[in-house]
Amino acid sequence: MKLAVTLAALASAVSAANEFHAMAYNPKQLKTGDCPTVDSVRDDLKVLSAYTNEVRIYSVQDCNQGEPVLRAMQNTDWKIQLGLWINKDDAVYKKDKDELLRLAGVFDFKKQVSAVIVGNEAIYREEQTSAQVAAKVRDVKQALTKLGLANIPVTTSETWPSYDKTLIDAVDYVNMHAFPFWEGTHINDAQAKAFEHIYDLQKLAGDKKVVVGETGWPDGGANFDQAVPSLANEQRYLREFICRAQLEKIDYVWFSAFDEAWKPVNNASDVETHWGVFKGDKSPKFKSPMYDCKGFVPSSKPGESASDSESSGSVDNSSEMDGLDSDLSGIYSENSSDDDSTSDALSRIGDGRLVISAVASVAGIAVAALF
Repeated sequence: MKLAVTLAALASAVSAANEFHAMAYNPKQLKTGDCPTVDSVRDDLKVLSAYTNEVRIYSVQDCNQGEPVLRAMQNTDWKIQLGLWINKDDAVYKKDKDELLRLAGVFDFKKQVSAVIVGNEAIYREEQTSAQVAAKVRDVKQALTKLGLANIPVTTSETWPSYDKTLIDAVDYVNMHAFPFWEGTHINDAQAKAFEHIYDLQKLAGDKKVVVGETGWPDGGANFDQAVPSLANEQRYLREFICRAQLEKIDYVWFSAFDEAWKPVNNASDVETHWGVFKGDKSPKFKSPMYDCKGFVPSSKPGESASDSESSGSVDNSSEMDGLDSDLSGIYSENSSDDDSTSDALSRIGDGRLVISAVASVAGIAVAALF
């Protein structure tokens, strides 16, 4: 009985949280885009340490960013998803792969690296085919295996329509991007739209885990059809997506950590500099807690499409802050076991962080990364 009460208390404490499973992070200088240093990365991680202990980067050799990030994480509990960039020029991939293998001989990948992500939307950009990306995923996995690092999951990261059987067969887990904003979706339907894509890929993936490798909502810039960028909509989508992901045990990478003023705004729209949960000066956009799962009710059911939820009367979660507590007991205490070493590595991502965050909330103490 005492254990049950403790777990219920932990679940209640973290229903109001700043917890993110992982965040997309570009270590370049936020205003200028200059290359990072170990000190600049440490400064960033200190800011992020109250909110997550895992980040995703997109290249290890661009700006030589892999080394300063890994060095800044030494002797801490930080985890990183290391990215290799892919475009039409395979020499770019080879440089990233070579740097990855060099870094594997310098740093403790078994401790710090939670995944290696080979490519980011290369198929979506029509720069590679699914067969070409699948071959690169297998190439990297083989290279890591030779170094005794077969336990590190290897995947790619693509928009949800870009996955096919060829790509799914090659990856250790399916890493999908879901951006209802870029589908022109109204904020009322955004949560259901994202999870519709998750469910569709889960059907295709079979027994492979589906992770949301990127999702988010901008707070500024031009409207995209019915999708309106605003601070209120960013926080609403943040809350609704994360609370539902916690309920349904979906791992995700929030896009993104910081607003990045150096990014070009003419390649897509003027929203590109507005995706962070932190401003360009590294101050948080939202008061603590950034989201509260108290009273949260999903706007659609598992397996139901956004259009189905609309026809049946979707639930508007925008004013649920005073509702009843969701039954979250068990979400923060479960830790699945699997004989397969790669599956073990995947299931461990973030598990300890949730429990630690919960205990810290109950005890009223602040938890910071060690530097």
